[in-house]
Amino acid sequence: VQLQASGGGLVQAGGSLRLSCLASRRRFNMNFLAWFRQTSGKDREFVGSIYWGGESPTYADSVKGRFTISRDIAKDTVYLQMNDLKPEDTAVYFCAARQNRLVLSARADEGQYNWWGQGTLVTVSS
Repeated sequence: VQLQASGGGLVQAGGSLRLSCLASRRRFNMNFLAWFRQTSGKDREFVGSIYWGGESPTYADSVKGRFTISRDIAKDTVYLQMNDLKPEDTAVYFCAARQNRLVLSARADEGQYNWWGQGTLVTVSS
């Protein structure tokens, strides 16, 4: 499995969850990872991304200030810490990856990513 997402669940509004994405990073030379989310009937929405080389993560405006992306180099894992969750954050969350760093303007384009995890459901109740 190239990407394996986990950590989803049910949480009340205002609560927190942390998602994990275990990446076969070294085998496939994955250097750029992102989180997307999708609700029923809608396109995938970019949440944020991180470059394994260490620059600051980028975030969608809808989650900025509430979500934080980090990485654990030793564990080949990327995390999505989600705080102050809102019902509109309810979605299936996917991690995605590609080999090379993306320019800022391209990071939200799901077509730029070569690998996708299976998704993990986050449900935020009001």
